[in-house]
Amino acid sequence: MSVIYILLAISIVVAVCFFFAFVMAVKKGQYDDSYTPSVRMLFEDELVKEKSDKSILTKKD
Repeated sequence: MSVIYILLAISIVVAVCFFFAFVMAVKKGQYDDSYTPSVRMLFEDELVKEKSDKSILTKKD
């Protein structure tokens, strides 16, 4: 039974370490996208089809 407590404590410490590393990577800009803005003008824009404002016909009693 004591092994479960040891494994639980170790897993919590490892999870906190990974969370801390993730937060530090985000703060340092590791996940910032620096490539897409420079080539955005080369991508074709998708045409957005406008939906018509037709009202739904309902039966009136």
